[in-house]
Amino acid sequence: MDLQRNPGVTPRLMTHPSRFNFTKTALIELPIPEAGRVSYSDTKVPGLKLRVTSAGAKTFCVYKRVKNGKAQRITIGQFPTVTVEQARRVALKCAADLAIGIDLAQQVRDAKRLAAQSTASSQYTLEHLCDSYCTYLETIGRSSHRDARNIFRLHVKEAWPRIAALPAKHISPEHVADMMRRLIGAGKGRTSNKLRSYLRSAYEIARTARSKPSIPVIFTRFDVKSNPVAETAPDEAHNNADKNPVSEEEMRVYWRLIRDTPGFKAAVLRLHLLTGAQRIAQFVRLRTEHITQSQIMLFDGKGRPGRPPREHQIPLIPAATSALAACHPCGEYALSTDGGNTHISPTTLSSWAAEIVGDAIKDFQAKRLRSGVETLLAKAKVSAEIRGRLQSHGISGVQARHYDAHDYMDEKLDALNTLYRLLESVPAPQARYQAFPADENELIAIS
Repeated sequence: MDLQRNPGVTPRLMTHPSRFNFTKTALIELPIPEAGRVSYSDTKVPGLKLRVTSAGAKTFCVYKRVKNGKAQRITIGQFPTVTVEQARRVALKCAADLAIGIDLAQQVRDAKRLAAQSTASSQYTLEHLCDSYCTYLETIGRSSHRDARNIFRLHVKEAWPRIAALPAKHISPEHVADMMRRLIGAGKGRTSNKLRSYLRSAYEIARTARSKPSIPVIFTRFDVKSNPVAETAPDEAHNNADKNPVSEEEMRVYWRLIRDTPGFKAAVLRLHLLTGAQRIAQFVRLRTEHITQSQIMLFDGKGRPGRPPREHQIPLIPAATSALAACHPCGEYALSTDGGNTHISPTTLSSWAAEIVGDAIKDFQAKRLRSGVETLLAKAKVSAEIRGRLQSHGISGVQARHYDAHDYMDEKLDALNTLYRLLESVPAPQARYQAFPADENELIAIS
């Protein structure tokens, strides 16, 4: 063709017609269009095309019209990552599949969907669920998020890395049982039950997220349809309550020790006992802003998985008010050794109590005070309901949750005054009996 006689034909079209035999050299030398893209067809395999864009990308694809007249374009891959020979083999297979009615475009869409699901599954693992749950606990003000993070780190992520990397929705009851079994075998039955409790709560939040708008949307992406932890059983041997309360006489001994000891430590212990021996972990977090002249307010999150802690108001008797004043509350936290910046730890309070008691009470532990107060008030005929409300036991039932709006502050105050009188009282000496020889077989009481 003469260029002078055909001025509208460019050298590019003369050198590279739209259809030619694809070779590696020819494809490398293809010019890059200034804008848009240009398509070329292979003369050796019908339907195999190469699209060249202004960005320099060269992409193999198959373009075919099927029996219903619809065109299908299947992308193979970019040159030179995909060679000419590989592109031709794929194009021939695609042509054969299209000839027998296989919808290749739908197959590609399905493959992309499965790949996306696989990617999502790899992101929403058990490890990710544990982290999201702990973050959620922290967001709603639950102090247990620290304990949960520590247990998940030690006994899921580090102990079972392969299981932790699985999609959360693929975890089975057997996986959880194996985690618990290892802890029980190591003599950590209580930790085993705590791990189960935290995992069960995390899965329950993920399971109900689709129907509860109050739960963050992140939990819906784990696609959890059932709770595998619910099918496991706790280690009952380590789930029993510690029914070893401090006895009535021991309670009086403890009270006299902390009452007669000066200083900040004893003042904290007096306040703890005179407010009903509240859960130590909640008591030490008392904030200065939650103190009034007549009461303090704690926050109880026990037994409320996935829900904010409930407010727990406790009235102050005069002796408790004096103990609180001796604690010199200031700053954010009322019970603090650094001006309220941080609160004392539960173990610190327990160690202070053990230090003051010394050998005066056998096998003393501060956690036994709570059941000691409960037992002492029960003996004084304070009702179970009032004792429960004073110590923030779970109050269940439709009536209590939805209809009874009474704050029970007067009843709590009466119970605390009863407790104080019992601590301060001196029990009457018991009669001693001795056989007296004057009257045979008769027992005579002597004081």
